This record gives sequence, structure tokens and C-alpha cells, in this order.
Amino acid sequence: MLQVAVVGSGPSGVYTAQSLVQQDRVPGVRVDVIDRLPCPYGLVRYGVAPDHEKIKSLQNNLRTVLEHDRVRFLGGIDIGPGGFPVARLLGLYHAVVYCVGAAADRKLGVPGEDLPGSHSATEFVSWYSAHPDAAADGFVGSGFVGGVESAVVIGVGNVAVDVARMLARGVDELRPTDMPQAALGVLAESRVREVHMVGRRGPSQARFTTKELRELGSLPDTEVIVDPAELALDPAYADPSGLPAAGRRNVEVMRGWAERPAQHLPRRIRLRFFLRPVAVSDAVGRVGGVRFERTLPDGRGGVTGSGQYEDIPAQLVLRSVGYRGVPIDGLPFDAGLGTVPHLTGRVLRAGAASPGEYVAGWIKRGPTGVIGTNRPCAKETVQSLLDDAPALVQRDVPDDPLSALRDAGLRPVEWQGWLSIERAEAELGAALGRGVVKIPDWAGLLAAARGA
Repeated sequence: MLQVAVVGSGPSGVYTAQSLVQQDRVPGVRVDVIDRLPCPYGLVRYGVAPDHEKIKSLQNNLRTVLEHDRVRFLGGIDIGPGGFPVARLLGLYHAVVYCVGAAADRKLGVPGEDLPGSHSATEFVSWYSAHPDAAADGFVGSGFVGGVESAVVIGVGNVAVDVARMLARGVDELRPTDMPQAALGVLAESRVREVHMVGRRGPSQARFTTKELRELGSLPDTEVIVDPAELALDPAYADPSGLPAAGRRNVEVMRGWAERPAQHLPRRIRLRFFLRPVAVSDAVGRVGGVRFERTLPDGRGGVTGSGQYEDIPAQLVLRSVGYRGVPIDGLPFDAGLGTVPHLTGRVLRAGAASPGEYVAGWIKRGPTGVIGTNRPCAKETVQSLLDDAPALVQRDVPDDPLSALRDAGLRPVEWQGWLSIERAEAELGAALGRGVVKIPDWAGLLAAARGA
């Protein structure tokens, strides 16, 4: 019987487990899905905005896989530095598939980036999504309450749209979500009235999807403002017919906003283009705004600096300029790409496939695509694993790896523990007069998992 560990319970990990137990080339495969957190679903739980109920409902599909009789969820197990060693894990299973995503944010690399009030968008998302690694009062201590009237979001992808939307949402729209109570309280007192979402290239090259973009225009009491002069700098703006369908639709949406008369609503989201950040300005020891250089199309799909500058005042800066994978102690790592070297999912050590070690998801291909992109990526890796299975099953491994993990002093949170967390979050929400409300801290999650 082939025993496989999948490290990571986000979409790529769960799709890998699904492909393993639904195939018929190697019958009876058993899969342990291991996660550092006591909760499954990865970025579907901790990266999807709380007001996106339709996307969050994908958890129901992932749940079906994790409840399969040959799949076992083992949460609260850290693999790598300070945790369970990679080599020791491989000794417990015929194969290990790493689906650990890309956990690090890209930096801007500009002066002032580390000033108080300057954060990665991921920090903000983790805070309002109740990730247990996020400081519960992180955006209280930054002076968010009462001190922020203008925010700059650097980046024009879906995460940037999410954080801009959350900054502009009213508390009555957020209360029905599963947002943790502390974050809801902070946002309820928010005085943010102006959100600038800024990209260094043009509107035709923005990375957000049209659905996400249109949502900005449906926010109550919020006006979306686009500068026609900036749109006109983009060669594809006047005639978007040559763009992919998504880019063409995005341009059409922004053209409609640019042509609309001013509405003078209480809150404004300004979409800005062809501006490259060069410094975060210091206002007596904290963020005072961002200095941008105007860029111009270079005719080859990129941009070049113009030598003209613009300062946008702000008390909060959120950068959303991409992710990078981080090394796992014991696995090879390509620092340039931020991925584990592989061949069709097989981990490469010194250029040769390492028996029994595989990767899928962002740690395999980099932070590209949407949630559904992980499915074919996982299938490719599983096909490689199944091709190798006749040799892999010759290795001696324990009949039950869980016993060996417990003997090593680990206390995994199993599926029943996760269900206990779900019940505790429902009870917390009921006590607060809301729906389900997430538990935001390690101690609370582990206590709930163990019935305390």
C-alpha cells in the first residue's frame, strides 16, 4: 500500500490528495495531509477576503476530499526549521509532496518602506482573516484607528483590489462576515476616506480580474475615480481589441468610470497608473505618504522613468507587489525563482530526481494563476509520483506514520479537532450576535481543537 504525505492543506495540497485517491493506477493509496496550522484550507481560509462568500464556499469542495476514508488531516505539525525534519518525514512515507505555497512578500526596495504605517498587503489580509501568526492588535498599534484618512495600496492585482475594498467597506457590510471581532472593531472606527490603488504600468497590464474590479464600483457610498489622462498613456487603451478578453473587459470598465461625472460620495477609490514608487515619506517617525516617479511606455511592454515626480499623502501604505517562496530546511531551493527545483514535480537534487520527494503549487511553479490553476499542476505531480510508485513501495515505512509522529512528541490536530474549532467559532459568533466568527490566536485554536 502506497503511503503519501502531502505537506500543506491549501488548494494545491488538497487537489494533490484528491488526485491520489481518485486514480485507479495504484489502488488503495493512503494520504496524510499535514499542515503547520491547526486549520485546513490554506489561503482559502486565510487569504480570501471575508466578504467573498462564493469563493470561500470552495472550502466545501476541499472538505469532501479531506473527509475521504483514505485521507487524514494532521494539523499543527511544522515541517522544516524548528519542526519535524524533512529527512525524517520521508522515512515515514513512501513519498512526500510539498505544497507549501509562497509565504514571503516581495519588498519595494525603496527608502522608508519599513516606517510605522507601512505594511505588506499580506499582513493586512492575515490580520482581518484571523491568521494566528498575525498580531491581533497590529493595525491598532499602527495608528489605524482615528489616524488614517488616506491610504495607498501599491499594486494592481486581485489582492490589491481586496484590501482597497476592505478599507472602503462600511462596518454594517462587514459584520455578517467571519472577520474576527477585534479587526471588525478597528475597521468600524476607521476614518479612511481616500484609497489610492497605484500601478507602475498601464490599465491594460493590470493583473486584477474583471469581476474583482467591478466590485469596487458597487460599494455603497464609494466613488471610483480614474484619470482619463493616465489611461490615455496606455497604447492599448484607445484600441483594446488586441488584448486578451480579460484585459479588454478591464479597459471597458475603467473607461466607463473615467467618463462618468463626479458623484461626490463620502469615500473615494482612485485608480492610478504609470507611477513607480521611489520612497515612502517620513512624517515624524511614521508614514506620511509615497513619492512616485511618472513612468511612460517603452514600446516593448515595459515602462521607463520620466524624471517627473508626484507625492501622494497617506497615513497607511500597503504593498501588494507579489509573493516569493521561502526555503524549507532540508530541500533544495532556487533563490532566484523562489521555487524548489523540479522536473514535472519531482524534486531535483544536484540535477537528479530525488526518490520520493515531490512539489506542487506555488513552491513548484511560482506564485502564478488562480485557485483552479492548482488542479492541473497537482495532477502533473501525481502522474510523476504514480510512474515512480513501483520503486517507491519497495521502501520499508511504518504501517501507521501517525504513531511515529506521536512517538516524536507531536500532538497533531486531527479532523475531529478541526470540527471542534468550527463549533467553537460558531458559538463565538452566536455569543457576539453574529454568524460564524473566526478565532484569531494559536492558544484559542488549540484549546478549541482539544475541547477546552
